[in-house]
Amino acid sequence: MKVTISDVARLAGVSTATVSHTINNTRYVSGDTKKKVYHAIDQLGYTPDASARSFRTGKKKTIGFIVPDISNKFFGTIIESAENYLSAQGYHLIIANTKENMEREETNLRLLTAGLVDGLLIASTMDDFQRLDALIPAGFPVVLVDRTFGTQKYSSVSVSNFQPIYRSVCRLAARGKRRIGIIGGLPRLSTTKERIAAYRAAAADCGLVQDESLILYGDSMENSAPPCLDRLLERGCDSIVVCQGLMASVTIAYLRGKGIQPHRDLDLVSFVDYDTHAYEFYYDQVDRIIQPVEELGRAAGEQILFQVERPEMPLLERVLTSAYRPFPEAGESESA
Repeated sequence: MKVTISDVARLAGVSTATVSHTINNTRYVSGDTKKKVYHAIDQLGYTPDASARSFRTGKKKTIGFIVPDISNKFFGTIIESAENYLSAQGYHLIIANTKENMEREETNLRLLTAGLVDGLLIASTMDDFQRLDALIPAGFPVVLVDRTFGTQKYSSVSVSNFQPIYRSVCRLAARGKRRIGIIGGLPRLSTTKERIAAYRAAAADCGLVQDESLILYGDSMENSAPPCLDRLLERGCDSIVVCQGLMASVTIAYLRGKGIQPHRDLDLVSFVDYDTHAYEFYYDQVDRIIQPVEELGRAAGEQILFQVERPEMPLLERVLTSAYRPFPEAGESESA
């Protein structure tokens, strides 16, 4: 027979209301009473009925997170950081993977907003804000993560990389590099647009030839970097900026496989999107743009609970910044 809250109350010698307040932390309960309740729960093996609690409170204590690529450790780190925060607040996290496919994102949006979750974190792959917005019920709590839109209807947490890209291109130009190539992610994404804009601005300000053939786009997935690299090398690039961590790590391995040594044969600017220890084997060879990924995940978790628990409060656009760590030339410190 299933153990009920009434069974716990009888064994603890308290009311069912006191058991409920103890479990849900909805009212002050003395320390001694809490000990009695939790002792009774342990003895009886009682499991609170989450579905019943959801029905009474209108909350599922669950957040959805729509991500474009769970195999990309950038998003894996964001998920882990957000989940750590949400779990500490008594919430669960459901993950939906779109594989950078807009139709898959539509399907997941319809599913998760149909009563499964209290709010959504979305790293969208959509090319049109209206297409995304049409799938979200009015008033539904949403926080856009990493990728944003020109229309600011929802709260967002993102990272600005304009200045690090700009600085990296200018520094390459100061080293005498004249044919600086760049590999961006999907052209429709806000992150890609910002990074390409920074590259173009720096190239213009540093007097580099404006050659659009040196701007190529991958799809942010693992296998899209090598074809872009081959084309840039054929076009005589003396340095390359790779605007995404997964593509950057593939770039290093691919260049080494071709016998091309970063810094010695080709200057490289690499995004570092996750655990920096994974990059130590080539720290002494590349300029790095290090994104605050764990902070991004925690900020996303904080913001979605803010939207869920205080829906009357204004929206928030939070922008974090990356750190630029150039390759230290002789006589330079790394912080230059």
